[in-house]
Amino acid sequence: MITGYISRNVNEQSQTYLKVQRLVSLLICSLFGISAAIMGFDSVESLSMDTFRCLKDNGHMFFIGRIWRSLGKFDWDGLQNIRNAYEAGLYVSVYIFPCLDFPKCAPVQDQVEKTINTLNEEGVRYGMVFLDIQMFDWPSDKEENRKTIDAMAQKLDEMNVEWGFYTSKRNWNAIVGNWDKWKHKKLWWSYWGNNDGQRYGDFTPFGGWTDFYMQQYAGDVNGPCSVSLNLDYYA
Repeated sequence: MITGYISRNVNEQSQTYLKVQRLVSLLICSLFGISAAIMGFDSVESLSMDTFRCLKDNGHMFFIGRIWRSLGKFDWDGLQNIRNAYEAGLYVSVYIFPCLDFPKCAPVQDQVEKTINTLNEEGVRYGMVFLDIQMFDWPSDKEENRKTIDAMAQKLDEMNVEWGFYTSKRNWNAIVGNWDKWKHKKLWWSYWGNNDGQRYGDFTPFGGWTDFYMQQYAGDVNGPCSVSLNLDYYA
């Protein structure tokens, strides 16, 4: 019963935290113009709290951390990154990179469940969870791939988590084809352009999405504070 209470309480805190993120985003846009972009980043490097503070001082307001690895393991380094980012004053979301090496790895819904339960048990605050869908170990059977995504998606819904997808048109179409079942979920769109924080090119609809929630617009950048990072923005 105590564990259940902690899980519910942490989840409620995460939902409140997500609402605060949205309010701050709206406030920034109202102060600097509706088209202003909020800059952030993702990285799998182990980063100290001081490094996150340095990155924040350089204009990065949010961080998306990996919390489950494609090897089929919880990412404890990622967890510490999330804690450090939060303590440094950044807004935080997380992503799950599922392991698809069956039967070596657990069923994907179990991977999702373990991820969320561990986050709750560790008392971590985060905004959203993103499912990382890119061409890495996915089989060629698109129908089976859809079932795999369904299993993860349904588990996240069951656990009352605010979630979305990290993917690109190329990856999505190669993995599941012209499939739009989850178009109502937020899209963290991967499309690399230049590094000036602008919206690059015209977004071409795919998967039922007609626009994106957030964009990863550059990758493997030698960023400030001696950190290699991917650049993101929330518009």
